[in-house]
Amino acid sequence: MKILGIIPARYASTRFPGKPLVEIEGKTMIQRVYEQAMKCASLARVVVATDSDEIFSHVAMFGGSAVMTGDHHRSGTERCQEVVEKLQLEGEAYDYVINIQGDEPFIEPDQISQVASCFTGQQAKLATLIRKITDAEELTSSNVVKVVVDNLGSALLFSRSAIPFARGFEPEAWLSVATYYKHIGIYGYQVSVLGEIVGLPPSPLEITESLEQLRWLAYGYKITTQVTEYESIAIDTPADLLKITNRNGTFLQ
Repeated sequence: MKILGIIPARYASTRFPGKPLVEIEGKTMIQRVYEQAMKCASLARVVVATDSDEIFSHVAMFGGSAVMTGDHHRSGTERCQEVVEKLQLEGEAYDYVINIQGDEPFIEPDQISQVASCFTGQQAKLATLIRKITDAEELTSSNVVKVVVDNLGSALLFSRSAIPFARGFEPEAWLSVATYYKHIGIYGYQVSVLGEIVGLPPSPLEITESLEQLRWLAYGYKITTQVTEYESIAIDTPADLLKITNRNGTFLQ
């Protein structure tokens, strides 16, 4: 089983332009993500997928590997598919791809390995991570994507709303009467399936919630999940940089 790790990184972020190149204690965000991914023994190779000459040059500068992609992609999933196609033309073939978020500078290598484990000894085609919600603010935040799974760990539905609805209880009591999970935005794809899902037209649920994984469910694809204990810290805006310091103001290594 040969797995390629891809870190999509675009410069023109609406909420945080140039985000991959922001410096965090002497290293850029993209370098930190890349170095964390390189620690994962499950990956045969790690590449940054970018449409930016500046990001491409920066990755080469710190000794990383990058692939230039088009600037027309609507998602990291589409960008991953272009990388797969380009590497195939160069004679590199992989069985699976793991899409690693380029805005999580402290992603744990074990999280990547967890996604990779979904493809070992089972028929998983798509995989991702989930984490139990213990904070009421996360449960009600539309920025935190919630997910419900079946008894075998396959995702049934993703939503920005709190699911399931705990009938008969006030929302502040929901965490005490039901188990809630949030979605951690790392994806694993079987290469052949990756090629299929990027060609699917958007689904009504996907458009409504602005969640691309709902398209895959709508067309009958199963998404295998693994529960992670690691907290995911994504940097979406400049203000989010405060997330990577602890309560004493010390940088989180």
